[in-house]
Amino acid sequence: MSEKRKDNKGRILRTGESQRKDLIYQYRYTDIRGKRQTVYSSDLKELREKEKEIQKQLDEGIDYAAGKVTVIALLERYISLKQGVRYNTKVGYNFVLNLVKKEDFGNQQIRDIKVSDAQQWVMKLHQDGKGYSTLTSVRGVVKPAFQMSYNEDVIRRNPFDFKLTDVVPNDSQKRIAMTDEQQKLWMDFIREDKTYCKYFDEFVVLLQTGMRVSEFCGLTKSDLDFEKRRIRVDHQLVRERGGKYYVEKTKTESGCRFIPMTDEVYQSLLNILANRRKVKTEMIVDGYSKFILIDKDEHPKVALHIENEMRWAMKKYKKLHIEQPLPNITPHGFRHTFCTNMANAGMDVKTLQYLMGHSDVGVTLNIYTHASYDRAAEQMAKIVDFKQADKPEQRRKSG
Repeated sequence: MSEKRKDNKGRILRTGESQRKDLIYQYRYTDIRGKRQTVYSSDLKELREKEKEIQKQLDEGIDYAAGKVTVIALLERYISLKQGVRYNTKVGYNFVLNLVKKEDFGNQQIRDIKVSDAQQWVMKLHQDGKGYSTLTSVRGVVKPAFQMSYNEDVIRRNPFDFKLTDVVPNDSQKRIAMTDEQQKLWMDFIREDKTYCKYFDEFVVLLQTGMRVSEFCGLTKSDLDFEKRRIRVDHQLVRERGGKYYVEKTKTESGCRFIPMTDEVYQSLLNILANRRKVKTEMIVDGYSKFILIDKDEHPKVALHIENEMRWAMKKYKKLHIEQPLPNITPHGFRHTFCTNMANAGMDVKTLQYLMGHSDVGVTLNIYTHASYDRAAEQMAKIVDFKQADKPEQRRKSG
């Protein structure tokens, strides 16, 4: 029987372990691809901690290749590979992962899940009160995770490769643009209210530029060109739940654009700067400073600030104007209304796509689905009147 190897302190070394002449410990192993690998440490205890982690990864790799991992483990593997994603995307991933961890479905092995199993689980979530938009978010993470396994020949078919509307109804409420009358009611209320009039100029800018609220919050003084009357939009300001601020790129590459200042926007931006509170030290976020919107704590405003402004103002409006109800007012509702206003005014879709910062013209085109009967009747009358007016001229030419 061969003598077991020992280190310089007389400790027996395990299979794969050895100690070099310089007293450094090493551990050699074969990875799941069949390649020899080596890890090193000056301490045997530390080396064995590394060995445990390596063995865990090897076991997980073998189990994954055989489809023996759970849905939870699959999602964790998929999410771990998504590096450099936006903060809101990370929040979305964690939301879905935490939801799946509470479900029995999450503990099933991926090799055993069939399409009908996935469909029944989605139906179960819907019966539990999850809305269509939530189910869309869940499927938006779970489906690509299973697709990753399918692409790597771990499973034979992606069980989430089906239309969501085939199993649950789309009961989500479509965003409806505010009518001209509703816009006037709201803006008049804000202008005249003693508490909320201080937000009037912010609302004017959002309603008449169509900017995303995080883009608006990210504006600095250098982004405003009053001489050329245009706003440069090429970034957005975000604050994490923990309070950390950071600047990130616009939602899409097409989000980088210049937006013209109407007379009202021009004046409102001047008002915002004139009324901007004086701060002792300008906060710098990823190299950006002198943000035009500042809160009471001398920090830059973020989307939540403006969402709360609208929420609180709406609460007061409802108490005072029961006879004139308004739809729920949100920053994104303003953006949607701006897009609809420009479309109804006849702006060509490519120009509107540029102003909105949409990467896909299809997103812009969807705004036209909100055209009303009155608008359709008005445009049809114009077309008919134009043709009627043109007929005598055609007759004179033919005569």
